[in-house]
Amino acid sequence: MKNVFKIAGIALFGFVILSVYSFSAAASATKYKCMMQMVNYTGEGAYVVVSLINPKGDYEKTLYVQGDDSEWYHDLTEWWKFYGKKRSGIDAITGATIAGGERIVSVIEIDDSKINSGYSIRFETAVEDQEYYTKDVQFELTTASVKSKVEGTGFLRYVRLLPN
Repeated sequence: MKNVFKIAGIALFGFVILSVYSFSAAASATKYKCMMQMVNYTGEGAYVVVSLINPKGDYEKTLYVQGDDSEWYHDLTEWWKFYGKKRSGIDAITGATIAGGERIVSVIEIDDSKINSGYSIRFETAVEDQEYYTKDVQFELTTASVKSKVEGTGFLRYVRLLPN
């Protein structure tokens, strides 16, 4: 009878350890409010793609797409080289393009292991019959930068991230 309790105790201990490990592995991403403020410009609305860039400078993941008409995605030429090859479904697409002077708040999720490990976040913008900015905003993901405001170089006036 003692052996039965001993085996049950070991099994219970193993289950608890696995449960704790599974819970901590599942809680490894943080959601951030992402505010994008556009500069005042005239013309069509801007397409914005937010991507995770690995330490080598390559695209790793599409985090967010503002603009739901896939017919124009090829105008975001650098991102299209990455996404166009895979053509996998993007679950990060939300809503129509964003016009000059407007602001939008969205939520993006970033894996916690990417913070302080050489990864960057890139915001690309394109407007029909106007410019395309590959790195309208790009910055390394650090503990400080995910709580910051970063100025844009194209259609984005600035981007601000705040932990959600």
